[in-house]
Amino acid sequence: MEWLWALIVGGIVGWLASILMKADMQMGLIANILVGIVGSALGFWLAGMLGLAGGGLVVRLIVGVAGAALLIFLLRALGLFKKA
Repeated sequence: MEWLWALIVGGIVGWLASILMKADMQMGLIANILVGIVGSALGFWLAGMLGLAGGGLVVRLIVGVAGAALLIFLLRALGLFKKA
């Protein structure tokens, strides 16, 4: 059951990040889920390295979206993801 929640939250986080980075038209459901899950992991890793770990649900959502947006930025910088 936990994997289902990870997919749902990952999809929402990836979708919000794609809107923030203006990449929503290029990404489908699978890409949103993958970017959301991997980006959230990246965001939480960076937040932990900076000593910003912890917080409530809203803080975790913000960190997840920021990490997913960072992942989209990095993919664009590497040429793996084109800007709209």
